[in-house]
Amino acid sequence: MAKTIVILEDNAARRAAMRACIADRFYTFETRFFDESAEMIAYLETDLERAVVISLDNDLDMKIGPAGCPVDAGEGRHVAEFLATRSPVCPVIIHTSNTNAAVAMQEVLRGADWKTKRVIPMDDTAWIATDWFFAMRRIIVGPIRLHRLSVGQPS
Repeated sequence: MAKTIVILEDNAARRAAMRACIADRFYTFETRFFDESAEMIAYLETDLERAVVISLDNDLDMKIGPAGCPVDAGEGRHVAEFLATRSPVCPVIIHTSNTNAAVAMQEVLRGADWKTKRVIPMDDTAWIATDWFFAMRRIIVGPIRLHRLSVGQPS
């Protein structure tokens, strides 16, 4: 069973930038994107154990429902509250510019022993290839370790 990168993000440009970063380095993982919290929670209820990392936006845009009426897509906080009822299986990246929501998500997740990392979106999508991807890489691969070479030793 493949490990999965699970992402809550409703912005098409951000999704494309995230997809490009993941495809370049983490193509061995399945990637699942969601644009509403209830849909993501339904997926996590059955497939949480497959997650290698979860990334959550908070403020999701309204969607147009089948009758043409606006439908609330929820918030990343709803997913964080759901995760807090489960045993931690992987770290969670919180990638929202909404400071109050980010702090609330971190508190509820950390209170349930989930490890979190906050990434602040800025400069359109430029932060994805730098800050977000660095956080993703560090979670999946681990920290970069520098090896010391001894003087006189072949490298």
